[in-house]
Amino acid sequence: MPLMTRLGTPLSPSALKVMFLGGGELGKEVVIELQRLGVESIVVDRYPNAPAQQVAHRAHVIDMTDAKALRTLVEQERPHLIVPEIEAIATDELVRIEADKLATVIPTAKAAHITMNRERIRVLAAEELKLPTSPYAFASSLEEMQAAVDKIGYPNFVKPTMSSSGKGQSRLKSQADVAPAWDYALSGGRVKQPRVIVEGQVLFDFEITLLTVRAASGTHFCEPIGHVQVDGDYVESWQPQAMSAKALERAQDIAGKVTAALGGYGVFGVELFVKGDDVWFSEVSPRPHDTGLVTLVSQVQSEFALHARAILGFPVDTSLRAPGASAVVYGGMEAQGIAFEGVAEALAVPETELRLFGKPESFKKRRMGVAASRGASTDEARSRAKQAAASVKPVSADKK
Repeated sequence: MPLMTRLGTPLSPSALKVMFLGGGELGKEVVIELQRLGVESIVVDRYPNAPAQQVAHRAHVIDMTDAKALRTLVEQERPHLIVPEIEAIATDELVRIEADKLATVIPTAKAAHITMNRERIRVLAAEELKLPTSPYAFASSLEEMQAAVDKIGYPNFVKPTMSSSGKGQSRLKSQADVAPAWDYALSGGRVKQPRVIVEGQVLFDFEITLLTVRAASGTHFCEPIGHVQVDGDYVESWQPQAMSAKALERAQDIAGKVTAALGGYGVFGVELFVKGDDVWFSEVSPRPHDTGLVTLVSQVQSEFALHARAILGFPVDTSLRAPGASAVVYGGMEAQGIAFEGVAEALAVPETELRLFGKPESFKKRRMGVAASRGASTDEARSRAKQAAASVKPVSADKK
């Protein structure tokens, strides 16, 4: 990818144009960082008024799994860079768009194509790169899944090969869980294809996200991020996560190898299991990671600033500013255009910031905001973040 030697003026012929495919809260923060550098932003999503669309120069609503619609929009807008932010994209078309030199895909079209699908990324990591992973098998029918479960044993996890944020994931403890897990996986996948991965359970001490930044100056690592997940979705994260020097060295080696294989510039969220000095590869996202919301307060440059700078070929700084933590604010209800009370109380917590994402529709377990706090230690930061998040009370818009 050519380095940017200059930046233009938005909405003028000199503009550098970046198109986001997906407009959630993570993309919103990257758009804001690019706006600060005078980059023209276009955000595409499957529904109107997505968070990142609210801060972009232009917005479009299309089915991004529709290859023809995606290509037509790219030909219309002619962005210099395309930044995939979700999995539900016609990645085969992205590969063709990049091959036809219509735009540069971040980090690469190949990376988007591989990481969108758990089967492709697991084969790359375990079979091509020979990285340590949990035992696994793939299945395209209930019968195949049963055979995979019999081979791997209990407990195990079943996940759609194409999903995110815990959607469609189940933990199986006995034979009675098999059929319901198959049905749930089909309902939670990003695309309607009957394909799942069955993973054996790894007995780890903790999970981390190792934000790995591929930039013009080389590969850089942020301090490891610890996190708590419930049903495959993050609810709390903190930085730094304490771990042995040997484990950190192994984590960086694994992250470096998998991101080098994917190529391109930008932030990658590499998820790893850690037990003592041992480390296993879990997953990787070729973009900022939800657990990395903690970097809004913990780092000199947040993961969003790092992503913006890296994709433009500019210098990056992964230095830790102070221990930090984040805690999720859930919608708590199914409603349109909800409101939030308790914001003043949340912001009264020392060294705390709040992000309310502006999602137009709330679900009971939809992430609608996050509190992020610094502290003298990760324990203090976690306590503050949880206190702030608990102070925010989602209410229906018609409540008086």
